[in-house]
Amino acid sequence: MTVNFLGKMTKQTLSPLYLLYGTETFLLNEAYERIVRTALREEEQDFHLSVYDCEETPIETAIEEAETLPFFGEKKVVVIKNPYFLTSDKGKEKIEHNLKKLEQYIASPSPFTIVVFLGSYEKLDERKKITKQLMNEAKVFVASSLNEKELRQWMEERAHANEVAITEEAKKTLLQLAGTNLMSLANELDKLSLFVGHQGTIDGETVTMLVSRTLEQNVFVLVEKVVQRKVREALQVFGDLMEHNEEPIKIVALLAAQFRLLYQVKWLNAKGYGQQHIASSLKVHPFRVKLAMAQSGLFSEQELLDIIHDLAEADYQMKTGVLDKRLLIELLLVKWSKANETNEQSFVR
Repeated sequence: MTVNFLGKMTKQTLSPLYLLYGTETFLLNEAYERIVRTALREEEQDFHLSVYDCEETPIETAIEEAETLPFFGEKKVVVIKNPYFLTSDKGKEKIEHNLKKLEQYIASPSPFTIVVFLGSYEKLDERKKITKQLMNEAKVFVASSLNEKELRQWMEERAHANEVAITEEAKKTLLQLAGTNLMSLANELDKLSLFVGHQGTIDGETVTMLVSRTLEQNVFVLVEKVVQRKVREALQVFGDLMEHNEEPIKIVALLAAQFRLLYQVKWLNAKGYGQQHIASSLKVHPFRVKLAMAQSGLFSEQELLDIIHDLAEADYQMKTGVLDKRLLIELLLVKWSKANETNEQSFVR
């Protein structure tokens, strides 16, 4: 698991070869920085950290550096970025690489050098001899999107590194408010850690009080109030958005996107698709699908289609100036609530 790879790393257990690849940039950088910090003190990095780009420099140049003894200290780190020859990609530049020399180095790496292959690739071409060899000999880290369980474990590790604790309720609330983007989560966790202080505990109430919501997250809260048919609270959330000068047309677009997701999730779930399959089909994080499944269960398919139609009509009316933009959204919020209060099976047209 991703978290285990980072957590177990010590100077004594460093490998002479690392292969880091994947599309989750934050994790990729975190793994790379952890290796460098573990291997070298900050003052050593100017002399003992070298970075080469395979789209600009032949691989043998990096290998020669790896085979050269460090000037001071015991270790050096050589980073080899964009090793496109490990993939089916031809590379942006026509650089000739001596892969035979690389094969020889992988078979017998320098004991005083840590070589890190780093690439933002979704997958490698494991049919290639050089790729197979490196994957067999190196410690491999795949920076892919974390599922909900891994996200919670990652938050636990981040809090532990900050010398604080975090409750399960806090993790759940943080995911709901900050989303699944690791950069946003890291920033919020670091802020929360400073607030509770050394050996403190981050709880759900603290998260609710301190975590700043993006417009998208505020729209999610607005949808939640609609789902719960709490018209007054929905109007209050919308009023807060207006106080922060958010554009009503953008709010309508985000509402439409969220309700469209609810409809798609409900429809696919009715066809027998599971959470992971739905997430893959819609190309969204499984945690978003989990939340959408809970919300969509409170609507019929027709109700969701009617809401999407309402929002499309509101968008048109806003852009043609038929009614005041703020008033249009407020009327929709009241309409959706009243439809439930009168126990209608579909929203009033």
